[in-house]
Amino acid sequence: MIKEAIILAGGFGTRLKEVTGDMPKPMALINGRPFLEYQLSFLDSWGLNHAVLSLGYKAEVIQDHFGNQYKGIKLTYIIEKEPLGTGGAIKLAFSKIEGLAAFVLNGDTLFDVNLKRLTDCMRIRQSKFCIALRYSWDPDRYGSVELDKNAMIVNFLEKDLNNEENFINGGLYAIKKDYFLNLDLPDKFSIEKDFFEKQYKTERLFGFRCHSYFIDIGIPEDYNKAQDEFKSLPY
Repeated sequence: MIKEAIILAGGFGTRLKEVTGDMPKPMALINGRPFLEYQLSFLDSWGLNHAVLSLGYKAEVIQDHFGNQYKGIKLTYIIEKEPLGTGGAIKLAFSKIEGLAAFVLNGDTLFDVNLKRLTDCMRIRQSKFCIALRYSWDPDRYGSVELDKNAMIVNFLEKDLNNEENFINGGLYAIKKDYFLNLDLPDKFSIEKDFFEKQYKTERLFGFRCHSYFIDIGIPEDYNKAQDEFKSLPY
């Protein structure tokens, strides 16, 4: 199984400022613990041993809190001197990944994906890139992802369309390192707009459908909901 991860933890958290003040968004407190602790505990529960954290705004707050180790996970930090976009941050962070592949997580979402099955999905389909997809009753907030019968991605649908597919991008990916670094990608780009919505037309990108727990704390409503829901998490 893949043993390394990249966490995109450089967000400003503009929409959460009323509850987090000037703290980095991944450090937003959920029941007295930074959100990032829950993400790292989730990775630790699957036996991962290395995480690269891509930081930006107030990076020192995260570094001072976690240091070089969290539970069984060695921590490495990448500091964005200027915003690189989600894709640029992943590209830079891959320079610190030691193995052949890594999981990538958004720093403001927690998605309780079976990481072994996600790894198996990539291996069985001989895929270089797989997106964990979450079933949603309200895909209009995010847009949705359309798959063919083999779970290969055939379209990314806009937020305001009446979509039949109710699976959204869950912000958790499995990516082969060499594949991603050998693409002709700029240093600054959006993984969602500049990669997904272009590469699926020519590359074999797959989706992994999930119904497990998912939350995006990027808005105050869901941040407040997490205070109650996280009490039942096993990590």
